[in-house]
Amino acid sequence: MQYDITVVIVNWKVRDLLEKNLKSIFANTDGLNIEVYVVDNDSRDGTSEMIMMEFPDVKVLAMARNLGFAKANNLAIKQAKGKYIFVLNPDTQVKSGFFRSIYDYMEVNSDIGIVGPRILNSDGSTQPSIRRFPDLLSHILIMLKLGNVLLENKILKNYFLADFDYEREQEVEQIMGAAMMIRRSVFEKIGLFDEKFFVWFEEVDFCLRARKEGIKIKYFPQAELYHEGGRSFNKEAIVRKQMIFNKSLLHYFSKHKAFYQTIIIALLLPINILLTIGYAIYKNPRRP
Repeated sequence: MQYDITVVIVNWKVRDLLEKNLKSIFANTDGLNIEVYVVDNDSRDGTSEMIMMEFPDVKVLAMARNLGFAKANNLAIKQAKGKYIFVLNPDTQVKSGFFRSIYDYMEVNSDIGIVGPRILNSDGSTQPSIRRFPDLLSHILIMLKLGNVLLENKILKNYFLADFDYEREQEVEQIMGAAMMIRRSVFEKIGLFDEKFFVWFEEVDFCLRARKEGIKIKYFPQAELYHEGGRSFNKEAIVRKQMIFNKSLLHYFSKHKAFYQTIIIALLLPINILLTIGYAIYKNPRRP
């Protein structure tokens, strides 16, 4: 069977949020033929059983261990039959009309390969979801934990696109991996997500590879969804999360940047971990 859209959700220990997510999807299919895959990364919280009981049409891939974001997505994408693949986080809820608006937009604009919707916080405010591609100077500052100190720093404001107009449809460099509508032909042209990224930077790498092949990436504010953000990885200790982030960052730089930049990032890793440990002790003396 050919589907209009295949929704691919990678889940890890957020059963309650996933249930809300799936309810929002099936309540707002807008007459489209939508296929849904959930890849459960060994949640051990009854996620698979909940899906089978409440959402029998959802295709569940239950993993015996946590494969990470990229590899888990790829497992479902390889089996997907949709014209478009919608990579979606479990801590999201689509609004009424979401699928119809983004599907029609891609149908009309055949030159666009990847679309990012407007992402909203639970209070309805716009959640920043568009950035430039990583560069050395911005990530030196980020690794030195200066992001929350140098609020008006031009380098960081440029990377985070502090002046981005979220009201206007426009071409962008990268979109947030929490919600990515991707034309099937994009995967056929550039391949799947790089599985060397366990989590973080896999969508950045994917967007950069697409841009290098001349594939357009657009931000489309008329399609909206809610995103709670970070609930799965909030379950990991701060230092553990930082180590995963650093590994992905180093892989991204080694893959796309000059060798000397990768060396600089590598040299900063011990300093970054020490700063992270200090912050973790300050926030929670019992568990860094």
